[in-house]
Amino acid sequence: MHELLRSVWDEPAPPHPPARVWRDWALVGALVPLAVIEGVLRPGLPWRVLSVVIVVAVVPTLLWRRTRPLPMLAIAFGVTGLAPLVMGGTELKTYTVAFVLILLYALIRWGSGRAILLGLAIVSGKIGVAAAVGELSLGDMLSGFVVTSSAIAPGVALRYRARARLRELEGARLLERERLARDLHDTVAHHVSAMAIRAQAGLATAASHPDAATDALRVIEAEASRALAEMRGMVRILRRDEPAELAPGPRIADLESLAGRARSGPAVDVGIAGDLDDIPPAIGSAIFRLAQESVTNARRHARHATRIQVRVSADPDSIRLQVSDDGEPGTGTPSAGYGLIGMSERAVLLGGTCDAGPAPGRGWTVTAVLPRGEGTPKVGAA
Repeated sequence: MHELLRSVWDEPAPPHPPARVWRDWALVGALVPLAVIEGVLRPGLPWRVLSVVIVVAVVPTLLWRRTRPLPMLAIAFGVTGLAPLVMGGTELKTYTVAFVLILLYALIRWGSGRAILLGLAIVSGKIGVAAAVGELSLGDMLSGFVVTSSAIAPGVALRYRARARLRELEGARLLERERLARDLHDTVAHHVSAMAIRAQAGLATAASHPDAATDALRVIEAEASRALAEMRGMVRILRRDEPAELAPGPRIADLESLAGRARSGPAVDVGIAGDLDDIPPAIGSAIFRLAQESVTNARRHARHATRIQVRVSADPDSIRLQVSDDGEPGTGTPSAGYGLIGMSERAVLLGGTCDAGPAPGRGWTVTAVLPRGEGTPKVGAA
């Protein structure tokens, strides 16, 4: 039990709670007149005016329920719990005050572990005090337990669901970083292999052909420079211990292999324009991987599509990739897919961008822009 409480106490708050939006103002704007209407029309409401004033004064705590869940809960339950002191010992009996359950839900959904435990202690203390002074019977306490549980349960469920999705998203990002690291590693391994072969050739011919040995040294120097450039751009992340292939990764020219028509599904048309010389292998490999993933997604998700267009263009500063299909409106790759998250992660790590969304009229479009020069991966970008 001690370990369970300790783990809950150390639980961090979920990141990035939603900012206040118009719906929050609408909720407050609806509750205030409801409290006033109840105060005017409900017969037999004790301390009518004071009850309405207290409820209206506490309603604005809803505006900060996500970003400051514990203080807002403490204010609401504290004020309503102390109301009997100024109401002649009478509990606050308005129906509108039930909005405090929203604050309890928000605490469970967005609060840290220690905030949750402290908040539950405040709620339990309020119920306990009311029971001690005779305001609540045993039946009322059981009913209160059921009502508070109805607010706590969805908060726990949504918090767990959000955490599970966050883990899945992080897994997708880490997998894409691992793939990027493997591509970079394999490219550098290719350069090193070429250096070793040229060095062996130079040693073998040094005695009889000194000029050939000099040429070999020039090639080794060039390959070493390229390898060092790739090493400077390597993402410093963990990767699985798999044997690296001593062959270069896919290049932009390999996009032609995506063209044509599969046994089923839309045809793929590939177009490449611009000067693509001296593109860093990591950038070329990323362009190919992004196009390959986009084509796969289009074939899988674009309903009734007849064609998929892959277009690559280059300018002095960047390489631009656009993959589009003519599927039915509203179809295509789902915006929350983990494949898109991995594609965006790869582009960001290389200093570029990758966006996807419905195209005007029909279909789905993926657009990626990567720097033409040596891309410096952004470690920790997400």
